[in-house]
Amino acid sequence: MTSMTAEGAPLRLGPAQAARHGLALAGRGVTKIAKTPVQLVDVVLTPIVFLLMFVYLFGGAIGGGDPDAYLRTIVPGIMVMTVFQASIGIGVSLNADAGTGVFDRFRSMPIARSAPLVGAVLADVGRYLVSLGTLLALALVMGYRVQTSPAAAVAAVMLLVAFALSFSWLSVYLGMLVSTPGSVQGLMTILVLPLTFASNVFVPSQTMPGWLRAWSEINPVSLMADSMRGLLNGGPVAGPLLGGLAWMAAMVAVFFPLAMRAYRKRAT
Repeated sequence: MTSMTAEGAPLRLGPAQAARHGLALAGRGVTKIAKTPVQLVDVVLTPIVFLLMFVYLFGGAIGGGDPDAYLRTIVPGIMVMTVFQASIGIGVSLNADAGTGVFDRFRSMPIARSAPLVGAVLADVGRYLVSLGTLLALALVMGYRVQTSPAAAVAAVMLLVAFALSFSWLSVYLGMLVSTPGSVQGLMTILVLPLTFASNVFVPSQTMPGWLRAWSEINPVSLMADSMRGLLNGGPVAGPLLGGLAWMAAMVAVFFPLAMRAYRKRAT
């Protein structure tokens, strides 16, 4: 991997060194979040509002009069929705950093070119875990219980973090491409909301019109929600998980190189 020294000379870096630089900048990001916890307000409040609203306001109509069954359906789905929406923040944050000259400072340092982006993406893991912890704590208070095992629950959380990290590269790409943080927020919302609501997070796909049902069944949010239901409630996991992993691999394969290319252009 090639970077530049302060004098402009090319600096050859191996994958191990690039990984260390990325982890070091991830530590910077975690420290930044710890010093300004207000950044966590959205990821804490969003799952609380959605879980309370859909269980107590809409649950009676959607859940067919069985609140416990609806809770088992919607908690895994809202877990997916929560980390998916939390991944929007990374593009907004990086776009704001680009406007303050932080990237110019990184560019003058002998570090891997990928480190500022990789570090920022990895630092967001803390936001995902805070959001999921808040949601699960509230769900337990409301009566939800994991039906499988602690190991399956841990696997579910790790899978959700990987899902959010893979889709966050779309947000990073837009963060490097557009001019203002507000534009990143707006574009990501336009993309994320249809994916979330045209899925089986809130209602079964079988209740949808044919064309929408066909999309919902291959929607990455639906596939991951079904994987979570299998891991947490019991049931099939392999089929939806394979589809979800294919989406995750495709997002990284497409948007990681695009994000790095946009970052290099923006930093020159």
